[in-house]
Amino acid sequence: MTETYTVRLQPVGVEFEVDEDETILDAAFRQGIALPHGCKEGQCSACKCVQLDGETEMLKYSTFALNEMEKDSGHILMCRTLAYSDVDIELLNYDEEALSKSIPVRQFSGKIVDFQKLTHDIRGVQIELDAPLKFWAGQYVDITVKTEKGEEITRSFSMANPPSETQELGFIIKKYPDGRFSNELDDGGIKAGADVSIEGPYGMCFRREDREGPVILVGAGSGMSPVWSILNDHVASGEDRPVYFFYGARTRDDLILLDRIDALTAAHPGIEFIPVLSHADDDADWTGERGFVHEAVDRRLKALGIDGDGDVYACGPPPMIDALTPVLFMHDFDTDRIFFDKFTPTSGSSGH
Repeated sequence: MTETYTVRLQPVGVEFEVDEDETILDAAFRQGIALPHGCKEGQCSACKCVQLDGETEMLKYSTFALNEMEKDSGHILMCRTLAYSDVDIELLNYDEEALSKSIPVRQFSGKIVDFQKLTHDIRGVQIELDAPLKFWAGQYVDITVKTEKGEEITRSFSMANPPSETQELGFIIKKYPDGRFSNELDDGGIKAGADVSIEGPYGMCFRREDREGPVILVGAGSGMSPVWSILNDHVASGEDRPVYFFYGARTRDDLILLDRIDALTAAHPGIEFIPVLSHADDDADWTGERGFVHEAVDRRLKALGIDGDGDVYACGPPPMIDALTPVLFMHDFDTDRIFFDKFTPTSGSSGH
């Protein structure tokens, strides 16, 4: 019989149970407790915390996420930690709103019902589920599918549809040279009609409600997926806040959903769409922003005089997030008003 222990979280006073054969993070997910997390496989440091008491063991992890000095001083990664007694943990960062809005992680079955080539390297995928999935705009799921050759592939993708659509999920997926999921889609190894299993929801980069100030959305590549969900959820909420929606791409050919964005901005004048092209030197007709998206954010925030006011949701590849972070801090945004989702190319089972 599996032993069960109690995990106590300080300073929030939350308690939950953990079985000895599951990680502390998985136990929290199962019970609908939203602890800070990122990769879920010991590669980032999002779930790092301090173990105050108890007996635990850590599965294999990256020393980039937790170095020896931190380990020696009692730090652990909750995504890699197994409990062998009751455990007391001090959270280094936590989000009280996220804790209060947690949704238990569940497993679903579904089918790929359609997919589209949106640009040369971005795909749209629709999946129909056998039961409704409750999630917050900006969250993601793990999708497992079998190829025609019988190989199982698991990848993490953010929903592009708003949470009001619970049974047919849409995803915007970036094709990487070695991305097996997207390449199998293109090559016919994953076909419309393929069965999938889905686990989720995950992710802390979801839309916060009833806040003051503007909403600043920043996306690049498949970062459009969660940003599009957040934008449409914001519109449906009826909140009257200005929205500045930045999207970074290489050329005009890399811009997606333009018809739908035009319709949305026409119907809602408080939303401004700001596409930013990094490789538009040969495009004399392009009158919009040029350069990298973080540079355009910096210029626009300066022009608007926005310093630390509002909420920022940024979703895209790590270089974009890394370049944007100091820009936001220079504009006096507090960390509790900035929500990031880094889309790392796949290592192992994860990667948007």
